[in-house]
Amino acid sequence: MTVATSRPVLTETQNLILPGRYSWEEFQAIQTAIGQAASLRITYLDGVIELMTLEEYHKSIKTIIGFLVELYLFNQGIEFHPVGSATRVSREKSVSFEPDESYYLGEQKEHPDLAIEVNVTSGSPQKLEKYQRLGIQEVWLWQAEKFSIYVLEENTYQALPKSKLLPDLDFELLAQCVLCRRD
Repeated sequence: MTVATSRPVLTETQNLILPGRYSWEEFQAIQTAIGQAASLRITYLDGVIELMTLEEYHKSIKTIIGFLVELYLFNQGIEFHPVGSATRVSREKSVSFEPDESYYLGEQKEHPDLAIEVNVTSGSPQKLEKYQRLGIQEVWLWQAEKFSIYVLEENTYQALPKSKLLPDLDFELLAQCVLCRRD
């Protein structure tokens, strides 16, 4: 198997925040009306609904990251359960979203231990609140061709230089592999 090393033409991911505030029931009705559009992601946080289109480059990067993380976990003998972009939902906490990739490390719990978010053209650590509400231990953001690692400590995410869940993982090497670079 070969992997293409040339990068696809970047087409802009588009985000739309619907005006106004919506109840959980209204969100569910909109979610049902939209259906399972393959290239559309819907997020709900405190009555705000955000729609985001997912372009080919975004999907390519998230797939490569997922493959490399799973290869690492397998080679290290770490028990894991990949759940990809399975929707994380809590009506009580007023949140619904889909991470790009997510993993249970060890046994399965209510929510995954690790979530990975790919931000091709926009995004910020402020989006971490949705993960914090569900107690997801680590969130890795891929943006500007590098990883930022956020670890949940005392109910707040702290930016750290390396993962607490996978402390031996070399993120610079991982980023080079994602970009198919040979230095």
